[in-house]
Amino acid sequence: MPPVRVLTVEGATVTFGGRRVLDGVSFSVEAGEFVGLIGANGAGKTTLFRVVLGLLKPSAGTVRHLGRRVGYVPQKVAIEPDAPLRARDLVALGLDGERFGVRLPSRSRRERVDRMLEAVGAAAFADARVGTLSGGEQQRVLIAHALVGQPSLLVMDEPLANLDIKSGHEIVELVARLAVEQDLAVLLSAHEMNAILPHMDRVVYLAEGRAVSGTTGEVIRSDVLSELYRYPVKVLDVDGTVVVVGGHDVKVR
Repeated sequence: MPPVRVLTVEGATVTFGGRRVLDGVSFSVEAGEFVGLIGANGAGKTTLFRVVLGLLKPSAGTVRHLGRRVGYVPQKVAIEPDAPLRARDLVALGLDGERFGVRLPSRSRRERVDRMLEAVGAAAFADARVGTLSGGEQQRVLIAHALVGQPSLLVMDEPLANLDIKSGHEIVELVARLAVEQDLAVLLSAHEMNAILPHMDRVVYLAEGRAVSGTTGEVIRSDVLSELYRYPVKVLDVDGTVVVVGGHDVKVR
């Protein structure tokens, strides 16, 4: 069977106050595919996410979703340690937190929540208060919350920003596995690419509102990124770490 495109963005342009924040961005994400959205702060990642989530209408271009709803994991959720919200409670909100009418029967809800907690490796702290969990544990719960409603697309906003290296690698490996197991399309943003580099099927690289997409071998190249930045840059491999350096203080590791 041909691959199923879950998300298609074509020529997305966003203009604020006469400034183009996004300039003709085009890419797609297929079912079962892990796509990394890479770019330095200010490159336009947040604006692009708002367009993908339907929170912002582009000035030009189109965004098409195929299939079920979108699951979203924000960059950070501030929950006080003494807040009476258990991990399983937060995940359950993903089932009907935005719905009206009759809920799923309690047993069905509980079983679905338990399965999702197990899938993300959070069963051991299912009854712990979310505010007391570590950053990596909270990320697992937030992923479960986003996926318990069985979306076709998972959008993750800088999920590694507040994690240590070990926790970050574990979360990336988890998401890559879930993409395959659940035939899930994943779009994950990051300003540091090395943690997700081994797991990305394709990359969308943003710079000053413009984008180029393809496999890492097609995109993470000096000539391609120099054309994208419209300024000479170099892609270096420093002891196994990819570093992009050049003009305009380009430093995307």
